[in-house]
Amino acid sequence: MPRTGFYDLSRHHLWATDTLLAFCQSLEEAVLHSHVPGTYGSILDTLRHLVDSDASYIRRLTGAWPDHPWKDDVNVDLATLRQRSRILGDVLIEFLDGNWTVDEICLAYGDGESVFEVPSGVFVTQIFHHANEHRAHVCSALGAQGIEPPEVSAWAHSLETERSRQTN
Repeated sequence: MPRTGFYDLSRHHLWATDTLLAFCQSLEEAVLHSHVPGTYGSILDTLRHLVDSDASYIRRLTGAWPDHPWKDDVNVDLATLRQRSRILGDVLIEFLDGNWTVDEICLAYGDGESVFEVPSGVFVTQIFHHANEHRAHVCSALGAQGIEPPEVSAWAHSLETERSRQTN
């Protein structure tokens, strides 16, 4: 099967979140519970939010589960988040590698009782944007504490997976 335009994007998404979660597993609890102004919340809360949101978005986009997987299971550890993120990433990759259309309607839920019809292409955009934003929050929070975060850029991913290579 030929690779789609989402090949690198979907694989980077899975890899970047996994890399950040793995890195954070080595940190002290005080660091994980720290909060830096201008970011979402504590490092751990931000990572939980990132994975929980992926679960919600990916379920509605792909129909892989009848309801939000792990609903109401919010105080999970990093190892569990990492397992869930890998499952979600694999489901997303399989979906994006398949036959889908950007105009298929999915449902999104706003504040209160509001429900929105959203094209699947917008859901896909939100999945990647949301995760990049919160991975950046975690990296900023780490950097503000003098901890060099892992490199989670598309460049780093392409070199690690040998999709790119240095020629000189």
